Amino acid sequence: MRYVECSSTTVAYERLIAGEADIIFTAGLSERQLQAAKDRGVELTLTPIGCEAFVFFVHNDNSVDNLDIESIKKIYSGQAKNWKEFGGSGRIRANQRYEDSGSQTALMSFMAGTKLMKAPGKTTMSTMGGIVREVSLYRNYESAIGFSFLFYTAEMAQNSDIKLLKVNGVYPSRESIANGTYPIASKFYAVTAGSDNPNVKAFIDWILSEQGQYIVQEVGYTPLFPNENINE
Repeated sequence: MRYVECSSTTVAYERLIAGEADIIFTAGLSERQLQAAKDRGVELTLTPIGCEAFVFFVHNDNSVDNLDIESIKKIYSGQAKNWKEFGGSGRIRANQRYEDSGSQTALMSFMAGTKLMKAPGKTTMSTMGGIVREVSLYRNYESAIGFSFLFYTAEMAQNSDIKLLKVNGVYPSRESIANGTYPIASKFYAVTAGSDNPNVKAFIDWILSEQGQYIVQEVGYTPLFPNENINE
């Protein structure tokens, strides 16, 4: 029997590597997931099917609306500890996710070349919903910052108590992804591991077709397009 199942990024990669799934749709994999595939003798194929923005957000009552990339790296390396450095107020509470989650993998990629600080106690969230809720709670409004993907925050979480930050002065949107102005954009993938299901290739070919890319756009993502500002 064939069926579709929703799960976390971690579980999706585990099932794919174990041969329990034909195809998964996700952000890029972590080093541990890549090693797990190698240990099982599994070769993963990542086929780009659309584009997405990695976003940072704070509580609506935080006066900070914009951070540049270096400022975000200062926060997540532990060098910047108070919002006063960026025109706000209060001690910064920088939430993270568990290793191997899609958004934590994206954070680690973003921080490449800068050491990511160890998350303080009770600031590591098990789900993307958890990190959004933690930032939206009133008691944290002066301090909390979190991260996720544009699709999740805009289409799924839809929490009116948070606001997405501009990065380098550019607000994350499908338009700013498409025109290459939002600086933290990347591709997301259909990932396979040598399935013998004859429908897998046909399905991926359809996703990459004009009709498939239209569906990618309609559900809230940004379709593929030639743009050197999109990171592989």
